[in-house]
Amino acid sequence: MLLRIEDTDTTRSRVEHAADIVDDLTWLGISWEGPVRRQSEHLDAYDEALRTLGARGLLYPCSCTRRDIIDAGAKAGLDGFVYPGTCRKRPMRSLRPGDALRLNLRRALSEIPGSPAYEEDGPLHAGTHRLDVSLLLDRIGDPVLKRRGSGDIAYHLACPHDDALQGVTHVIRGADLWHATPIHVLLQSIFGWPIPRYHHHDLIRDASGRRLAKVDLSKAISRYRAEGATPEDIRAMLPPLPGA
Repeated sequence: MLLRIEDTDTTRSRVEHAADIVDDLTWLGISWEGPVRRQSEHLDAYDEALRTLGARGLLYPCSCTRRDIIDAGAKAGLDGFVYPGTCRKRPMRSLRPGDALRLNLRRALSEIPGSPAYEEDGPLHAGTHRLDVSLLLDRIGDPVLKRRGSGDIAYHLACPHDDALQGVTHVIRGADLWHATPIHVLLQSIFGWPIPRYHHHDLIRDASGRRLAKVDLSKAISRYRAEGATPEDIRAMLPPLPGA
């Protein structure tokens, strides 16, 4: 097991959150191999990956705001609105400070032979899957790999980049990230990175069925600890995982 702090989102990431993760995992008796990789310390590596994609003609700059996208008649997709392609014909030489960088899905798909396969072990989508072109184009759209304004590196790039760099063979994550997997598999295929095996588990929920998440101000493990919970109590809240 590896521990990675995915902190490229400067609007939400906090040093204290990362420290809490390390502290909580240690309290739960969970250990990991090697040093903790903090993505915010490796931004040059992600920028190099972006330069590679740009040189291959697979990126374009985008200045569209969310309002611009809605006003352009964008349809609802699996994760927000499907980008309508307003800036798709802009060349990289037109890049301006504050622009986002988007992956041109049609061009990217034309770069890979066939339809790459990936394995899913999770209960909701178990089986062998192939890259679904229609899903990518019609329900997801050109993903942002570098964010507008902040210049933050997107999860869609940093995650598969580091999976390859760190030799990750199995990815276990929440079911809310299931639809991110085709984007990651596409990037893995473009760069020639190995495709790991995936398991998307059900989300952890409270007694009312509401998911536990910082964005929803859910109770942190530290509060459960302060109220006398044991590591066994926390484990009992988790959905079944492989090998459990």
